[in-house]
Amino acid sequence: MMNLLAIVYGLAFILIGISHFKEPQKFVEIIPAFLPFPLMLVYISGGMEIAGGMAIIYPETRIIAGRLIALFLIGVYPANLYMWTHDIGFNGTVFTTPQHMLRLLAQLLLIIAALYLSGDLDYSENSA
Repeated sequence: MMNLLAIVYGLAFILIGISHFKEPQKFVEIIPAFLPFPLMLVYISGGMEIAGGMAIIYPETRIIAGRLIALFLIGVYPANLYMWTHDIGFNGTVFTTPQHMLRLLAQLLLIIAALYLSGDLDYSENSA
């Protein structure tokens, strides 16, 4: 079950990462204005998503990948918060407050899933 979850989770990250390269402008628009070089940041974050997605699929790299993805998700949340506080649309859509709250919940669930896949949330007696 863990391997199937890791594959689905990893493939989702890979696909989202690829979209950073295929349609970078929709991501550039949500980069907070105070950050320099937004296009470069979009490409870097897309590359990180692809690498993280690939790494979490493989059991040998899953522990570190899950931890790094959790940190990555915390690190990129300011873009979502910027969208929310400045009414910035994503791909032409401006979200309502409830939609932003769902995005925050989704982000938290993705962080929990990454930490689960890394083994950090396994508190059973058999975990090592």
